Amino acid sequence: MAIAYLCLGSNLGDKKRNLNRALKEIKNLKMVKVLKVSSIYETEPVGFKDQNWFLNAVIKIKTKLPPLSLLYLLQGIERKLGRVKGKRWGPRKIDLDILLYDKMIMHDDKLTLPHPQMHKRRFVLIPLIELGTRWKHPALNLTPKMLLEKIKTGQEVKLSEVKWQV
Repeated sequence: MAIAYLCLGSNLGDKKRNLNRALKEIKNLKMVKVLKVSSIYETEPVGFKDQNWFLNAVIKIKTKLPPLSLLYLLQGIERKLGRVKGKRWGPRKIDLDILLYDKMIMHDDKLTLPHPQMHKRRFVLIPLIELGTRWKHPALNLTPKMLLEKIKTGQEVKLSEVKWQV
């Protein structure tokens, strides 16, 4: 069984409902067990700034699925919940990303592990720290706390008053 970390995000429609539905769908996946769930964070958009703020969270799972199979199931959940392809870093009803899959380093045209932007994103690192992870980035050999310290300025991330309903 592999340990993986997933990032959930939403900035369109009922963001709280979108995250709760996504978590419920992930919990219902065969061969996936949700181990830990971070708090929900309100996050300033990255890249394309002229859009609503996101709600984001990170979850820790255990799975027997290989990374690409997990990716395809997550993309199926995104479609089921109404995600449509749009502008890169643009608004989305739901976004499910695989951040880490064990200590795997993978470069494929469909999936890159660890997530290629995770070490630059406060909205990923802050929930990872909250989950108490002891991992080091497989390529950079740094903890989430060390990676967060390297990000001098940028995106605002704050703990949300929104709570999980699942």
